[in-house]
Amino acid sequence: MAGRRAVLLALLLRSLPSAGSSADSACAVPPDDRFDCGPERLLAREDCEARGCCYVPSGPGGGDGGPPWCFFPRGYRSYRADNVTATAGGYTARLRRVVPSFLPADVGTLRLDVALETDSRLRFTLRDPARQRYEVPMATPRVSTRAADALYGVQLRQDPFGIVVFRQPGGQVLLNTSVAPLFFADQFLQISTSLPSRFISGLGERLTPLILDTAWTKVTLWNRDMAPAVGMRPRGDGVGEGRAGTGVSPELCSNVLLQPSPALTWRTTGGILDFYVFLGPDPQSVVRQYLDVVGFPFMPPYWALGFHLCRWGYSSTAATRQAAANIAALQDVQWNDLDYMDAKRDFTYNKETFRDYPDMVRDFHQRGLHYVMIVDPGISSSGPPGTYRPYDDGLKRGVFIRNATGQPLIGKVWPGPTAFPDFTNPETHEWWHDMVKDFHEQVPFDGMWIDMNEPSNFVEGSQDGCPDNNLEKPPYVPGVFGGRLQAGTICASSQQHLSSHYNLHSLYGLTEAIASHNALLRVRGTRPFVISRSTFAGHGHYAGHWTGDVESSWEQLARSVPEVLLFNLLGVPLVGADICGFVGDTSEELCVRWTQLGAFYPFMRNHNDHGNRPQEPYAFDLAAQDAMRRALRLRYSLLPHLYTLFHRAHVAGDTVARPLFLEFPKDPNTWSVDRQLLWGAGLLVTPVLEQGQTKVSGYFPAGTWYSFTGDSTIHSKGQWILLAAPLDTINVHIRAGHILPLQEPGLNTAESRKKGMTVVVALTPDGFARGELFWDDGDSWQSFEKGDCTEILFLAARVSMGGGWESVGGALGHPHHTEVPRVSPAITASPRGMGKNSPTEWGEKRPKCLLRHQPVSVTNLAPVRGCGDSPGCGLGMDVGESLLHTGLWWSVCAECGVQSGAVPRGLGVGWGLGEKCCE
Repeated sequence: MAGRRAVLLALLLRSLPSAGSSADSACAVPPDDRFDCGPERLLAREDCEARGCCYVPSGPGGGDGGPPWCFFPRGYRSYRADNVTATAGGYTARLRRVVPSFLPADVGTLRLDVALETDSRLRFTLRDPARQRYEVPMATPRVSTRAADALYGVQLRQDPFGIVVFRQPGGQVLLNTSVAPLFFADQFLQISTSLPSRFISGLGERLTPLILDTAWTKVTLWNRDMAPAVGMRPRGDGVGEGRAGTGVSPELCSNVLLQPSPALTWRTTGGILDFYVFLGPDPQSVVRQYLDVVGFPFMPPYWALGFHLCRWGYSSTAATRQAAANIAALQDVQWNDLDYMDAKRDFTYNKETFRDYPDMVRDFHQRGLHYVMIVDPGISSSGPPGTYRPYDDGLKRGVFIRNATGQPLIGKVWPGPTAFPDFTNPETHEWWHDMVKDFHEQVPFDGMWIDMNEPSNFVEGSQDGCPDNNLEKPPYVPGVFGGRLQAGTICASSQQHLSSHYNLHSLYGLTEAIASHNALLRVRGTRPFVISRSTFAGHGHYAGHWTGDVESSWEQLARSVPEVLLFNLLGVPLVGADICGFVGDTSEELCVRWTQLGAFYPFMRNHNDHGNRPQEPYAFDLAAQDAMRRALRLRYSLLPHLYTLFHRAHVAGDTVARPLFLEFPKDPNTWSVDRQLLWGAGLLVTPVLEQGQTKVSGYFPAGTWYSFTGDSTIHSKGQWILLAAPLDTINVHIRAGHILPLQEPGLNTAESRKKGMTVVVALTPDGFARGELFWDDGDSWQSFEKGDCTEILFLAARVSMGGGWESVGGALGHPHHTEVPRVSPAITASPRGMGKNSPTEWGEKRPKCLLRHQPVSVTNLAPVRGCGDSPGCGLGMDVGESLLHTGLWWSVCAECGVQSGAVPRGLGVGWGLGEKCCE
């Protein structure tokens, strides 16, 4: 069809040597291109050659951590593709195994489905057509028609089978599974592909740089309580030349091997093979396309963006109250760890040390604070019948995971013997809601911290051990800690509502997060706030994440930056590490630097282990306290901007904290930068991450960058710059062309929201900037979806007197210190479809006016090139049509006089609605 690109499907026939060929040419494979023929163990020569593979010793270790000694020859046969048929949504084909593999229980015939879902998204699956195998119980988009103008083409290679996905136009190969044989057996599946770039990110939570090392790196995906890698987020993205992403749904135990060619091999212990390919073409588009499948992030309440304080060791209400009182300012949320519980049992509290627990929480509310407590999934099972409702009621309602005899599987966690709720059971969600509701009626908490939900178990499998079967001892076990699937968790063969725990293990944290999110929504009626340790694809739609029990060390301070960036790429923007560290004693310098960085985590919490040195901000000397207070005030002043970024994540799939390569993908210098982070597109943070340093080196992409806290300006050509960074300073720069909404900090977000707003304008050299503000009541469920909100698009431009816009007095050769008389703008949302400056008949349908009577001023940070001291040169400002649907228009208030005064660094401009905006 004219003007459209057809999706190319080609079936390629090749004549290739059979398995077992020992021809020299078949084994003449460069070391970096060799694919391992012995994934389950190191093979001796005779065992390797018995599989029809090549054996070439090269380097120490038998190939462990380097090129494999035993590898597949070129053309090693596995499956042959035939019966290729066009469908309404794409193509289907039959795959038949040509020769038996070395694996037990080969699946001889497979069905390939290729779905051309959108112009930028391709999905393909491999299934056993004769037997229903386990598949991820997760809602994904169902598309019945094929893409009309796809950015990709597809080739199927017949024998041995392979699927090739390439970009069109251009032909760049993004995925090619013909590089190594396909395996599909009962408990072992393997597929390999070439990669378009060595710059790869994703593939789950781990303590590594943001860009993965492709030099024979192994990544195991099986949620465990091994700090700090406890979550599972399976997606791999090409950052550089390829700029495409691949998503897969491996809820079973999986292993990924990266090799330098570059290529990737995926091995998993069952289920099906289910892949998405996202075409981008840029990294931010890949993120959005991924979130189109797994769900956009939830919108957090405004208070959740404030400072959170916790430690394991606030042993009473008196200790908890004192901690909150000592902070005195700039705190929004107080937490408790296990200390509040009666015998460490969920949904109880200690009637001695926490006897005034409900009153304490209500007192926090009176102060404008919110309250969150820990809840573990393990439910105590050891009490006499009738003494502990969560277990008694759960037993009656059949909500617990069952062992081989059909009885609740009993493990051991903090309260002793425990049963584990099965959150794949709808009845469990109702039971969980009832427990949350009953406890909330006693203690009016505001959010839930769900921990230990891999699930963690202090005994291996269960108190009675695990059965001796193929689920507990599969033929292939990826590199899990302890070498056994049940190590540190529950028996793989235990039964849940949807399937065995073998299949569902890594979904446990996600299913608990969904149950907790829904329970809080029903109980409180406002936006749920849930923070979880264990995660899976789609987690960010329901909850946030903290990165586990990190050590109080400079290394883990530095590693927290790529981890926060990674989770933003994976759709969990509400993420942060325990500030100052959790395990071990911190130091004053480390805690100051961690607080400065933590002020730019999307989720900011100071949390400490019991028995460690106190690390609350007030526990250090006055100079350290002042440095931490400055970091907190900086964060609180930027909360309107941060909140707007979360709104964009919620409605458009944007990231909040993002790596530089997301904004500057064409600058290869940004691809490996993971010691800096951006908030949105316009705010660059360069923290100090090493001990004893008073300077820090940061990369500044080409453009103009203005210091947010100082008076310096950087005109970068794309270069590393050494910045002064004394202990009381964190370097933050605004990118030219951006406008950021600010608010004067109060004691907490409730007080801050009552104060005036400012927007900071960082003009480009030619005098332009833009920015956004999203505003609502900060807590109501689906305020955006219901239209109970205000959205503003700010536009700034330099003009001359007599031009299209009125100029505002004051020279802009260098920012002046000027002040604008206080005004009371009526910021409201117009009905949909209203044009610029159109008259409005509101009647009884006038939308909520959420910003009415708050002063809004504009501060210009940047000199305007060529402006000098010319009296006719000024800043014209048009706050243009509001985003998406509100139809809001603003014009410059030119009638207000400008007086010199104390507003720092630039020009103040009053705002108003209509012809006369100043009274």
